[in-house]
Order: sequence, then structure tokens, then C-alpha cells
Amino acid sequence: MAYETLSETEWEQVGRIWDRLEAGELERARTELDDLSRRRRGHPDVRIVEAAVLLDENDPRRALETLAGAERSADPALFFHLRAVARYELAEFEEARADAERALAVNDELAEAHDLISRACEYLGQDERAREHAAIAREIDPDAYAEPPEVSDAAFDRLVEKAVAELPAEVRKHLGEMPVLVESLPSRDMLTAEEPIVSPDVLGLFVGRHLLERSVTDVPAGAGAIFLFRRNLLRVCADKAELEREVRITVQHEVGHLLGLDEDDLEQWGLA
Repeated sequence: MAYETLSETEWEQVGRIWDRLEAGELERARTELDDLSRRRRGHPDVRIVEAAVLLDENDPRRALETLAGAERSADPALFFHLRAVARYELAEFEEARADAERALAVNDELAEAHDLISRACEYLGQDERAREHAAIAREIDPDAYAEPPEVSDAAFDRLVEKAVAELPAEVRKHLGEMPVLVESLPSRDMLTAEEPIVSPDVLGLFVGRHLLERSVTDVPAGAGAIFLFRRNLLRVCADKAELEREVRITVQHEVGHLLGLDEDDLEQWGLA
């Protein structure tokens, strides 16, 4: 099917949507997109920016469906990269890596595609390849893809222990025998156990039933566990001070899930 190119005014609107996303103005980006889509629904270049909005809305499945009609967009590297991101978020790591490689075949300076290959390769157990692509992404855009701080496993565990010790006494009482475990990355089964699928970049995860769902007949082994994911936490931190803060926040957040708290409750319990 042939598509008439977007007009100059429509391209300006596409540019504004990207600007809104860059500024974190998701609702305004959605409003602009809905207006554009009413006039040019199904156009490949509109589908591209629609997929980007859907990814920011944490809806990778719909983003992937939207991209099915965007193969003939004006920017094939962006098409393949966005499809790679959607597949990565759906824990389809092999397919995500392949699409990111297709994006690089069009534009080998796409730092975000190198970074995505690095993260996908970590999940696929290809650590050397992951390091290679992480280094390339860092070389292309050192500000966006800075090298994570070097922290030993023992030092990381101490940060977790400190974060748990700093929880309010009333909260620690409810932890009981609940283990707080450190893993390198979440397993694919963890990510895909429920809908919606958990992002592979998740920093921590509570697995089990929160306290409000349990009964006195539950056996202790049924309580579950709190997991912290070392590689993901290191990746989002610039230094050890930021890592300590992020570990504390993540522990507090996952303990909140254990307790079945909403955002107001988290603040009341001193976990916000």
C-alpha cells in the first residue's frame, strides 16, 4: 500500500510529540497523537510515534501490534529499534537482539540500540557480547550510558542489609522470616508469571501474596520473597552514594507491596 507523505504541518506535530515524550509530558504527547491519528490513522510514520507513546505508557504489546503496519516508515532504524524495545519489554530477548541488530545495520551510531543489545545479551548469558555493546553505547553517548559503579557482591549485600535495618520497627516486625534476596537479574519466568509482564529492567520484585491476602492457616513457606536485582540497580546509578539510596528506596517499595500498601499508606508507614 502506498502512503502519501505527511505534510510539513503534520511532521511538525510529530516533532512536538517526540518533544513531549522527551520532556516527560506523556499526557500531552497522547493528546497530540490522538489528534494526528484522527487525520492520518494507519500512516507508517504516525504508527512509529504512536508505538513510542505506547511504550512510555507501559504497553509494549500494543506497541508491537502498532508497529506491524509501520515497516515503510521514513526511518527504518527507528522502526527496528522501537520493535526491539517492545520485544525486550515482553521478555522476547532473542527477537529484541535481532531487531536491534537490524537497526544498527541501518545506523551503526544508534547508541540506544547498542545498549539494548547489551541488556538483551545479559539475559541470554552472552556477557562478553553484552560488555562489547555497552562499551560502544558509552563511547557514542557517555552521558546517557555511563559505566556503572564497581561494587563487590559483599559490599552490595551490606547495602541491602543496611536498608532492611533502617526500616521502621513496626515494618521489620511484619517481615518475619521473609527473605530479602539479591539476584543478578530476574528470571524470564519471574517476568512473565502474570499480566502485565514485568519490565526486564525492574529493580526489585515482591513474589508472593501480600499480608492482606493471607490467612492464619497459611504455612510460612507460602509467604514468598523480596528480590533485588543487582545488575539493574547498578545500571541506573552513577556512583555508590546513588546506589545506596536506590537500594533503600527499592527495599522500601517492595516491602510496601508485601504489606499490601498503596501510595498513601507507604507515606504513613514511613516508606515513601
